[in-house]
Amino acid sequence: MKGIEKSLTEEYLYLDFSHQTEGCIFPLHTSVTVFLLSYCDCKIFKVCLVLTRESTEISLIRNVLPQDVETQMISREELPPIVQNCCLPAVVERPGNFCRAGLAVVLRYIIQKSYEADPSKKEMLELLGFKKTCLKACAEVSQWTRLCELTIPLAIENFLRESSEQPSAIPVEILQLEKKLSEPVRVHNDDKLRRQKLKQQKAAGVGLSLGKDEAKSKVCNQETSEELDSPSKSLELEVAFSKLTAQEEPVTANREPSHIRKAKASDLPPLEHVFAEGLYFTLADIVLLPCVHHFLVIICKRHSEKLVEFPLLASWYHRVQEVPKVKTTASKCGIQFLELPELLTTSNEQHPSEVLGAEEQNDPSFIGGPRPTMTKLMKKGIEVMFSPHPCPTWTLDWNNLPAAVSPKEGKMSSDRALRKQQQLNNLVYMVKNQARPGDRIVDFCSGGGHVGIVLAHMLPSCQVTLIENKELSLVRAKKRSDELGLSNIWFIQANMEYFTGMFNIGVALHACGVATDMVIEHCIKTRASFVTCPCCYGFIQNTSKFNFPKSEQFKEALSYKEHMILCRFADQTAAQLPPQRRLIGKQCMCLVDLDRARAAEERGYSVQVMSMEPESCSPKNNMIVGVPI
Repeated sequence: MKGIEKSLTEEYLYLDFSHQTEGCIFPLHTSVTVFLLSYCDCKIFKVCLVLTRESTEISLIRNVLPQDVETQMISREELPPIVQNCCLPAVVERPGNFCRAGLAVVLRYIIQKSYEADPSKKEMLELLGFKKTCLKACAEVSQWTRLCELTIPLAIENFLRESSEQPSAIPVEILQLEKKLSEPVRVHNDDKLRRQKLKQQKAAGVGLSLGKDEAKSKVCNQETSEELDSPSKSLELEVAFSKLTAQEEPVTANREPSHIRKAKASDLPPLEHVFAEGLYFTLADIVLLPCVHHFLVIICKRHSEKLVEFPLLASWYHRVQEVPKVKTTASKCGIQFLELPELLTTSNEQHPSEVLGAEEQNDPSFIGGPRPTMTKLMKKGIEVMFSPHPCPTWTLDWNNLPAAVSPKEGKMSSDRALRKQQQLNNLVYMVKNQARPGDRIVDFCSGGGHVGIVLAHMLPSCQVTLIENKELSLVRAKKRSDELGLSNIWFIQANMEYFTGMFNIGVALHACGVATDMVIEHCIKTRASFVTCPCCYGFIQNTSKFNFPKSEQFKEALSYKEHMILCRFADQTAAQLPPQRRLIGKQCMCLVDLDRARAAEERGYSVQVMSMEPESCSPKNNMIVGVPI
C-alpha cells in the first residue's frame, strides 16, 4: 500500500525540448534546469521532455543529457490540462491541481525539495542567497530576475540562431550583465567588510583589484584548494570561497585601529563582485552559467576580437568553475569549459546606453501637490466621476456558508475579516453577474485565495484558477479548498506572464501597483471581462511593458511626472488621515483609474470605475469593471 500511495503523489517536471546543437539543449531554460538537477543530484522528479518539433532527432538527445537525470519524451498533447495552461518549465504533483511554472519558481522548488530530501546538503539551501530571496521577486517587478530568467536566455538563443547565419550584434543584455558586474556590491554586513578591506589595502600599501589578483593566479584547471591558498587573494574572494568550503569567513580578531573605525563610509573602498549577485555563489550563477558559456563559445569561434569587451564576464566565467561540483556537473551536461585568454579588467568602463535599471523618469523630487494637475485635467474635460454601484446592499449569506469559505478562517482579526467579507461581496456580485456555466475564471495575485475559493464554491459549474507567486499563500489556499472538497479549482504558482490559458473573466483584489495593469492587459489580450480592485498606487511607474499615462486622452493632458503626482497622492487614503486629505486621495485614485479605464475603452471595452460598498471596507476601495464590446 505504501508503494501505491507514493506513486499516486509523484511529482513530474516538464521541460520544453526543441533541438540541441553543440552540446546545448534548446530552449536554454531546459539546459539550466537540467544543470541544476545534476548539480543538486536531485532524483525526486520524473522528468519529461516535451517535444516541440516533430522532426527532432531524438537519438541525439542523450548526448547532452546527464546520465544521472532520467527522462522520458512526451508530446505537448500528453501534458496534464493544468500544465497546458502554463509556460514550461513546470512541476505538478500527479494526480493533483497544484502547478509550479516558470524558470525561477521551478528552480527554487528543486533546491527546496533537494534540501528536504537530504538536510545535510546545506550548501543547496545557500543557493537561495541571503534570506533565501535569490530570484524570488517576480520578473514583472524585479529587473534582475527579469534579466536572469527571461531576457538573457532569450537574447542568447537569438544570438546563437542568428550567428549561425550571419555576423550578429552583441546582445544588449550581455552588455547589461557586464555593467552589473562592475557595480559595487552591497551585502548585509557591508560596512564591516569594507572596513576590513580598507585595513587590508592600507597594510598592502595599494588598492587591491579583483581583476589583477585573478590575472596573477588564474589557471582554469587548478584545484579549488590551490585557488584558496593564493596569498594575493582579495578580501572578497576570501569571504566568497570560505563560505563555499564551509570555513569561517575571515574576521578581525581584535578591535579595528582607530583610523579604520573612524573612516567615513564615503571613504571606504567598494566591494567588488565575485559572483553574479555579489560575494556569494547563488542560483543566479547557475542560471547564467549555461547561457554565458554558449555565448562565449560563439564569441571565441566567430567574433574573438570582441572578447576584450567582456573582461568581468570572462573573469566571472573562470571563477564559477572553481566552485565545488561545477566542473563535474558541467561535464555531465556536455559543457566543455573554454580556456579564455587573460583580459585586462577595466572596471570603470561604462556602457551608458545599457545601464541596468536606468530609468530617466525615476525622479522622486516632485514639486507641488495634486491640485494643479487636477485643474489641468479639468480644463481638458476630465473630472473625477464614479459610476453608480449596481447593487450596493447585496451580500453573501456568510452565516450559512461553510467555515472554510470565510476569510475568518484565515489569520486575521475579526474586524479585518469583516472588511474582507465586504470586499468579497462586491467582487463576487460583479463576477456572478457576468459568469456563465462552463466559464473559466482566473483569480490573479490570489494570495491566500479569499476571492477564488468563494467563487469556486458559489459557481460550481465554472473552472476557477488561482495564480500567485508566493508559495506559502497558495499552499494555504489549497488547504482550505481541500477542506471544502472543491473539484473545480486549480492552483498555479507562477508569475502572471507564465499563465497562457484562455479564460472568460479575470479578477484581482488589491493587485499591487502595476500588477493591476498587468491583470487588465492579460484580460484584454484574451478578450476576457475583468473585475479589479487596485492597490499601492504609489508603486506605479513606467516599466518595460507600460508607460503612464496609458490612455491617449490622459497623454494629451499630462506628462509622466504629473501622472506620478496623482499616483503618489492616491495612496493617501488611510483612515487616520484628515478628511480633506483623504478626499484628495480618493479623487486622485479615481483619476488614475479613469486613465486605466480610458485605455481599455480605446481597445474595445466598456469600462466603469466605481466604489465598493461600504467605502469603509478598505482605504483602496475602487473597482474597475470591464466587459469586451
